[in-house]
Amino acid sequence: MEMTGERTIAASRQVVWEGLNDPEVLRASIPGCESIEKTGDDSMQARVAIKIGPMAARFNGKVKLENLNPPASYTISGEGNGGAMGFAKGGADVSLEELGPQSTLLKYAVKAQVGGKMAQLGARLIDSTAKQMADQFFNRFAATVAPEAAPEATAEAPRGPAGEPAAPRPSGPDLPEGTAPTPAPGTEIGDTSTTERLGAATLIGAGLAEHAGETPPGGRPAPVTTPGAPTRHRPAPPPPQPISIFALMPDEIMGFPIVFWIGSAVWLVILFLLFVLG
Repeated sequence: MEMTGERTIAASRQVVWEGLNDPEVLRASIPGCESIEKTGDDSMQARVAIKIGPMAARFNGKVKLENLNPPASYTISGEGNGGAMGFAKGGADVSLEELGPQSTLLKYAVKAQVGGKMAQLGARLIDSTAKQMADQFFNRFAATVAPEAAPEATAEAPRGPAGEPAAPRPSGPDLPEGTAPTPAPGTEIGDTSTTERLGAATLIGAGLAEHAGETPPGGRPAPVTTPGAPTRHRPAPPPPQPISIFALMPDEIMGFPIVFWIGSAVWLVILFLLFVLG
């Protein structure tokens, strides 16, 4: 497996060089790194937990730094054993090019070899995982060594005599000197006049009264109209219609229309008159 790339880091070349040789910076930057420590001036050992596709394992590895040319370049080589998952070994040539006082171009060329069960996963999966881990490493490394942006200066608010922020002055001329506005219930404290606060409180009280079904103080407000807009009139409600007794009668009784029962009753009366009284 071979992989090359470059990354611009917002830090001086000396700072980037020191970060590449600092075990704590490397531990925070390498994805899945559980521990890393120096075993000599140019050697380290590390334990890294990685996951490639369906396989996951911990690799114990040894790293050696060669061809040291501080702060311009070096060669890093190493090998790791992941138990039943397999092994990996290889190296990388790293060079640092100074672009400016706080800008460094880092270039790398990696050559690696894998074996065991990990090699059975296929070169495409291994290459994509290696590229993803490299991107994560450089993103974390750049965030660790790059200097933080200086906080923007903010304008200091005016202070009172005791060093506390001065209270906002009311806009209206109706409050005495040195007093702060008192907010009406349900309104926020702000730079408003007494008239505005009184109006806000009146509107809130009227709304609560109308919601409770009562008539608000001063009666219900007149509808708001816009100058120039056509006036819309609400149609008057229709007068109540008288209730007819026929409207209360059912249309049918036992499946026969009401007219049938009325006619039957009339015939019964006629027969009664003919046979009983006649």
